[in-house]
Amino acid sequence: MTDASNPVLTDPAVPAAVAARTASGPWQRSWRILKRDRATLLAAAVLILIILSSLAAPFYARYVSGTDPFRSNLSARITIDGKRTKVMQASTEGLGLGVTPIGPTWGPQYLLGADTQGRDVAARLLYGGRNSLLIAASSTAICLFFAAVVGISAGFFGGVVDKVLSRILDILWAFPVYLLAISLSIVLISQGIVIGPVEITGDSLLLPIFIIGIIYVPYVARPVRGRVLSLKESEFVLAARGLGIPAWRILVYDILPNVSTMLIVFVPLMMGLNIITESSLSFLSIGVQAPDASWGTIIQDGQTLLYTRPAVALAPGIAIVLTVLSLNVLGDSLRDALDPRTKLV
Repeated sequence: MTDASNPVLTDPAVPAAVAARTASGPWQRSWRILKRDRATLLAAAVLILIILSSLAAPFYARYVSGTDPFRSNLSARITIDGKRTKVMQASTEGLGLGVTPIGPTWGPQYLLGADTQGRDVAARLLYGGRNSLLIAASSTAICLFFAAVVGISAGFFGGVVDKVLSRILDILWAFPVYLLAISLSIVLISQGIVIGPVEITGDSLLLPIFIIGIIYVPYVARPVRGRVLSLKESEFVLAARGLGIPAWRILVYDILPNVSTMLIVFVPLMMGLNIITESSLSFLSIGVQAPDASWGTIIQDGQTLLYTRPAVALAPGIAIVLTVLSLNVLGDSLRDALDPRTKLV
């Protein structure tokens, strides 16, 4: 389309800046909205910082703290202010029996203190972040893929396909989400998964990824199906059918691009929800298994130290809050930016 055929661009009453913005594509317009939102930029900066810090876990453990975050260090000693100090110190409460982990040193070693096994909490926090973010991202990809396939197929083809897929979604929806996740986790962790030559053991990260990715499929597939049903009745789809355009071309060039924006909005929102779900399962010992760590397992390690060494449980809790809050802000911002009804800014 030329500029002369666009009444917005040729109207002298329309300012040049507005005309230029109208001429830009939807992705450029969305990016312009996002980069001018300070809350979005702050959330993105916090999320990037958390991701980069988690990726730097091996470097931190080896070159900064100099500890193995997966091995017990009950007899270890570190140097603080020139003095050799035990990581596990004699308890000063009650009868003075037992030992208490060292608290935050705010130095390179044991920055946030130690847990009940004498392990560096800061190093485990970074390693736990890697696993939590990996599980959340992977389960989100699985969830959105299956939800898109099911939702688009049910909405576009209709008839028997819609009825069968909708009933399957209804069955999954009938189970409380956490009850379904806990049930699947208990069964699969104890038995693993064997599919022909492929075997997934109970301590593999693939199990929580698969479980979390599946349980949320109905919650995404339903909106996708509704969106496709609405698009089928839109004028441009009806016109394409009237022109005799094949169904597969309508699906690829008309339906999928409009559904993709909905799926993009779901990415940060589902990641935040999956982080909470994974942390909950790991806290119950049916998520990430030892010797691996996640934010949920670290909270579990610190629940007995809440009154003496609260940093063990508070640090991963704060990390979860910041990550999920940043993802939710990004999700809301993406929804507003990709909504075509949002006015030009």
